[in-house]
Amino acid sequence: MQVVGYDTPSGALFVSDGDPDPSAPPGSPTGEVDRVALDPGTDLSWRLGDRRCAGTVHDDGHVACGNATAPYCDDHRSTWVCARCTGTCLKDEMDCFDDHAIYVAAFAPDVFKVGVTREWRLDTRLREQGADRAIHLQTVDDGRIAREIESSIAAHGLERVRPDASPAVAPPDADGLVDRVRVPTKVAGLGTAVDDDAWDRLLAGVDYAESFAFDYGLDLTERPVAETLATGTVVGTKGRVLVLENAGTTYAVDMRDLVGYELEEGASERDLQSSLGAFG
Repeated sequence: MQVVGYDTPSGALFVSDGDPDPSAPPGSPTGEVDRVALDPGTDLSWRLGDRRCAGTVHDDGHVACGNATAPYCDDHRSTWVCARCTGTCLKDEMDCFDDHAIYVAAFAPDVFKVGVTREWRLDTRLREQGADRAIHLQTVDDGRIAREIESSIAAHGLERVRPDASPAVAPPDADGLVDRVRVPTKVAGLGTAVDDDAWDRLLAGVDYAESFAFDYGLDLTERPVAETLATGTVVGTKGRVLVLENAGTTYAVDMRDLVGYELEEGASERDLQSSLGAFG
């Protein structure tokens, strides 16, 4: 059985029993896909075996791949060009004509990100990323306009939406905003709260449409240990971070790091780093 994908924000792994079949017609499914819900309290007991390309998942099943490159080989790696867009469309033809929301998200304790998404999926997108708080700055007519504004805010801060702010009010260094937050940064913030003072300074003088606050139910008292494993009791998920409790230590697993691994029944036998709390 191989991990072939994951689901956020609901929290799940997709696994397949398919094996590469050189005799199968190209693109033909070679296995069925099962969804493993990562609900709190769920016990996982898998060892990680070999890792290879996860292939592709379709409605009618999983197309397995035997290439060693993981999580995806060149044949199955996809690139979302919209993530690199700054207002000049990178596709053959622009297709983002629905309303887009521009938002600022907070990741504990003090990492703030500007981003865009289709307006109808704003709440979902924030939960997919594991944001702790967010504001919906404004809605514009299409993705091109949204990406232009996002790029400007990332470079120059919130001045374009804080027109009446004085230089003394505006934080320096483009407000400290970024347009990408990597998973290790999110893991580093687990068990901490958003810095209220930094968040309030960022939003001083800014008009926005609505605000959000998210609770992922993790109730952590300390930062989990970053690890790649599939053994333990599920504490919960936050974005694509899976939190597991194993032998008195809490671990944070980037679910993308599991994709491509073969799973073998039985608890992991690897030596794992333990938190100090595990010895209390």
